[in-house]
Amino acid sequence: MAVFNVVTEGDEVLREKAVPVRKITSSIHKLLDNMRDTMYAYKGVGLAAPQIGVSKRVIVVDVGEGLWELVNPEIIASQGEEKGMEGCLSIPGVVGDVIRAARVTVTGWNRQGETVTVQAEGFFARALQHEIDHLNGVLFTDKALNIRRA
Repeated sequence: MAVFNVVTEGDEVLREKAVPVRKITSSIHKLLDNMRDTMYAYKGVGLAAPQIGVSKRVIVVDVGEGLWELVNPEIIASQGEEKGMEGCLSIPGVVGDVIRAARVTVTGWNRQGETVTVQAEGFFARALQHEIDHLNGVLFTDKALNIRRA
């Protein structure tokens, strides 16, 4: 597929609420493939469609346990609290400590349009929350307790 440039802070698409996907089509499959290739090329662990300039509610995540592709993801439950360091492909060279839920349950569609439910904890939960924030126009720096150069 293709590797896209990741848009950076200051681009308006990163602050917009992404548009829900109504139907899984070949263009959504292509978007998922391009997002996967872009995430791996940039050595990221997650990517939201707005980060490549596409205002759609689509994310990909791989924290080393395999690729997850989610369309219209929603956090339906969360538990606990953990503070952890985060960075973002859209804000290169910057990190900060962010408090997030320790465990989340996320629902969404897979690439076949089937509803899936993901139970996640630790780093995987953090990555899902970070990417879903992107779909709502929220950057990790909005929540960071401190921000510093990496």
